[in-house]
Amino acid sequence: MKETNRFFRLGVYILVVVLLNLAGASAFVRFDLTENRIYSLSSVSRKVVAQLREPLTITVFFSPDLPAPYNTVEQYLRDILEEYALYANRNFNYRFLSPGAEGEPGPPSRPDLRKIASDYGIHPVQIQVVEKDEVKFKSAYMGLVIVQGDMIERIGAVTGTEGLEYKLTTSMQRLNNKISALSGLKDKIEVTLYLSRSLSRVAPQIGLKDLETMPKQIETAVGDLNRRLYGTIAYSHADPEDTGQMKDLSERYNLLMLTWPDLGGGSIPAGAGVAGLVASYRGRTYTIPVIQAVSMPLFGTQYRLATADGIKEALEQSIESLVGINETLGYLADRGTLPLSGQPGSAVSTANFQDLASRVYTIKDITLDRGIPEGLGCLLIVRPTEPFSDADLYQIDQALMRGTSLAILLDPFVEKQASDPASPQGRLEAVDTGLKKLLEHYGIGVRRSLALDMNCFKQRMPRQFGGAEQPIYYAPILKGSQITTGEPFMRNIREIVTYKAAPLSIDRKRLTENGLSCTVLLSTSEKSWELDNPAMLNPMFIRPPDDTSVMAAKPLACLVEGRFPSYFAGKNDPAGEAGPVGGGKQSPGTKGPDGTVTKPLAHRGGTVAVSKPAKIFLMGSSEMITDNLVSEEGTNPNAIFIMNVLDVLNHRDDLALLRGKIQTVNPLTVTDESLRALAKAFNIVGLCLLVIIAGLGVWLRRAARRKRIASLFARGGGAS
Repeated sequence: MKETNRFFRLGVYILVVVLLNLAGASAFVRFDLTENRIYSLSSVSRKVVAQLREPLTITVFFSPDLPAPYNTVEQYLRDILEEYALYANRNFNYRFLSPGAEGEPGPPSRPDLRKIASDYGIHPVQIQVVEKDEVKFKSAYMGLVIVQGDMIERIGAVTGTEGLEYKLTTSMQRLNNKISALSGLKDKIEVTLYLSRSLSRVAPQIGLKDLETMPKQIETAVGDLNRRLYGTIAYSHADPEDTGQMKDLSERYNLLMLTWPDLGGGSIPAGAGVAGLVASYRGRTYTIPVIQAVSMPLFGTQYRLATADGIKEALEQSIESLVGINETLGYLADRGTLPLSGQPGSAVSTANFQDLASRVYTIKDITLDRGIPEGLGCLLIVRPTEPFSDADLYQIDQALMRGTSLAILLDPFVEKQASDPASPQGRLEAVDTGLKKLLEHYGIGVRRSLALDMNCFKQRMPRQFGGAEQPIYYAPILKGSQITTGEPFMRNIREIVTYKAAPLSIDRKRLTENGLSCTVLLSTSEKSWELDNPAMLNPMFIRPPDDTSVMAAKPLACLVEGRFPSYFAGKNDPAGEAGPVGGGKQSPGTKGPDGTVTKPLAHRGGTVAVSKPAKIFLMGSSEMITDNLVSEEGTNPNAIFIMNVLDVLNHRDDLALLRGKIQTVNPLTVTDESLRALAKAFNIVGLCLLVIIAGLGVWLRRAARRKRIASLFARGGGAS
């Protein structure tokens, strides 16, 4: 009977364990104890997969048996996709395929998988591995594609886990937006290949032997893309022959135009030709180069044909911008602002920022002559160098009143080229654009000076100059309390480098009167001072002030929120001084009694005195969006900071929180010298004292126990 009960209880225990495991497969709890919750999906990620409109499949191509740390990337991918599936609707699917590298033995299906990966645009990458105490390089597939309908988003190389959730979520979001935008198009997207037949005569002379096959390749590539984009493309091929027409097309669309004299002893007559692919939709155009001119030292200019795949990818990106796949980000493109273009590596390039912003926004150039459109979420004003008229300020003020947030990056000085070519550095001249009175009315401003800080970037000098570190005082490094982490979008930003930044002036009294709240996001350390009216910035001639009492923390960036009072409330409307505001129509002007023609009037409503809830971000440095401070991958703290600010200004706080989970820099807490000395002494002496004290405590406890036992036995002996 006892044996029967024992086996019965064992069977019950086994049954309970099995039932618990079955229940846990569908109902379980996960705990993410990481500080940034990097292993848990953000709310925006859950929302995106829960609202998929059409079936979406993520196909991961990952070579098997990869060494560390790449095997952990695959496991992270499996975990995060499984969590996406938990919150997704029935339209979400994913799968893993394991293609081997070229020449690697494996199952017969491996070559087929490699072809599938290649068709999706996923190619093997080179990774470094250590085998048998040797460092080797091998090819491995580590990419994925997201397919929804006939459209594809790809992440070609997943070599790390940083920012992977952000890339996945924004890619899925972009596909959803693309389907909605393309299905709602009323007109066709016109794609025209301009390729002069005359270029075929000179093509062999400049290394373009395959030029004649390009029209067919491009037609095939555009046809493939058109099928994926629901037939929204109208394709045509033009053969400009007239030189005047070529010049007009070259100027209008920035097409490459080649001219040549008689060649080959007259066998090739002098001529000209243009080449380029132009995509246009409702007055907006993008140009994709077909022939690339590359300037090479010693070899001169070399000409190369673009690949069909490269043209297809560039055309798809251009179409996304044309039809407004993403939310619009306005960029002021006149009044001498910093051009949002430039090649990487140039003196002042914003290519990295432009690429990052284009992934989540459709950047639209705004000119004050045409007016600031209604419904714009955010307007970015970067380094204007020309004065704003009252009519210009009126447009900006009234755009703010309509709820358009402003991101303003002002430089108090601009560098003018030196008249002496031998001079390595130009002079700095003050800039007065007239924005000062508008900003000061709201309660903020940019001081005409530069913030210098003892806690700054230090440049290693060449060996011939001693190899010492030269502090660059106008490049402060901000850490700890210098970065306000109270705002959710700033929570995981631990270190930021600024460059040539001007301190801000913040009028707390005026802000309070206006009912506005102001949060200082960035500030220098207490070892900071100001440099007024600098002639030039040579770090070798800049020294900290002898009087340390002038040193104090300086605010460098702030965010102002609330309902802003209009600068023009109760003032005359300066409408006649500029073009239309808010996209209104402009009258042709009228003749006065003396026969003179008055200025045209801009048709608009009355002046709005108080704004809708809006925000202004202000910083005294345009360098924050240049390639000097924004990394190409967009994972450094400066890139995350500026993109998070734009998200918050566009009321996309959830996207900012998702991007903020990326934390590549986490510096140690800075302490003063006395505290460091105390910690060092504790580690050397304090731990030993703690061990001795603990030993004494154990010895005293044992001694007391022996005495207690001895006394018990002594009392027992006396009783007997």
